[in-house]
Amino acid sequence: MYVCICKGITERDIHKAVEQGISSLEKLSEVTSVSKDCGCCTDYACKVLREAMKSQKI
Repeated sequence: MYVCICKGITERDIHKAVEQGISSLEKLSEVTSVSKDCGCCTDYACKVLREAMKSQKI
């Protein structure tokens, strides 16, 4: 499912970023550009980031 329509970032993209060591929205935004345009996706991106970190036990 898409998280950020502006940049085309999916839940899978966020999970992959977490697998590569990303553990904050700031770093996730640097790597994927999620939440950099309109910002409407920020809350959902945070939720997916937390879920991904939980599944990776970070």
